Amino acid sequence: MNDFAVLNTGRKMPLLGLGTWKSEPGKVKQAVIWALDAGYRHIDCAAIYGNEGEIGEALQETLGPGKALRREDVFITSKLWNNRHHPEDVEPALLKTLKDLKLEYLDLYLIHWPYAFQQGDAPFPKKEDGTLLYDDIDYKLTWASMEKLVEKGLVRSIGLSNFNSRQIDDVLSVASIKPTVLQVESHPYLAQAELLAHCRDRGLVMTAYSPLGSSDRAWKHPDEPVLLQELVMSTLGEKYRKSPAQIILRWQTQRGVVTIPKSVTESRIKENIQVFDFTLDAEEMKSIEALNRGWRYIVPMIQVSGLYEPFNGCY
Repeated sequence: MNDFAVLNTGRKMPLLGLGTWKSEPGKVKQAVIWALDAGYRHIDCAAIYGNEGEIGEALQETLGPGKALRREDVFITSKLWNNRHHPEDVEPALLKTLKDLKLEYLDLYLIHWPYAFQQGDAPFPKKEDGTLLYDDIDYKLTWASMEKLVEKGLVRSIGLSNFNSRQIDDVLSVASIKPTVLQVESHPYLAQAELLAHCRDRGLVMTAYSPLGSSDRAWKHPDEPVLLQELVMSTLGEKYRKSPAQIILRWQTQRGVVTIPKSVTESRIKENIQVFDFTLDAEEMKSIEALNRGWRYIVPMIQVSGLYEPFNGCY
């Protein structure tokens, strides 16, 4: 049973990784160390998460000559934020991430969102009324600068995050180095089957974020459905002696979808990777897929005048 996906470059990407979005400073370093100790070989990061410096401390302690792991044993992803889409900003943004993570190269670098914010140092540039300032720079120009990072050996692979099928094809139409990965929200309520098929047809691997339904969001609605409480998860959990979370993660990895559950709790970090010792049958896979309802937990929100409002391009 494979525990990795093969990218269109021929490189292997572990099917299960540690997500670090919303992992608080003061906790994320220990979470990364626990994950690597538990057998994780894939850490998913992003500049906007504001914790790459602390993750870098964990990597410095665990990777390299004389340490527990070699650098090449661990697959590390980061992402280019929305205010760094101008071609001249791409390499400096990556170099800042490499410095924070204390690395010489990344295994994967993604354009975090197709939307660009106004160029500058403000991660969320706003007008006086609190609305965001967008930029009309074309992400195809950003992509050309991403390709140069591969040519310079600063990143092994490049890819996309939160792009739709049309936008993927738009990048492919100009790419001399093809995107390897698309990272999007995906879980049984948002199975993304059509997008997954689109990626497969074009040689991209899909990564699922918020795979368990992101219950710790600031804008969580009290009436929304709770994925982990679905009967099918507990029924299958009893059969396989696994938790509902492990059933969901197995469903994704069995589809060949890379999955990056976030946790800073040691027991949960250990539990989340114990999903390669059982296999769901075809009917069980279908019963989970049948939960699909096009439900997005991550409708990006921003606080304006004390209220949360949706906008294009947060995490």
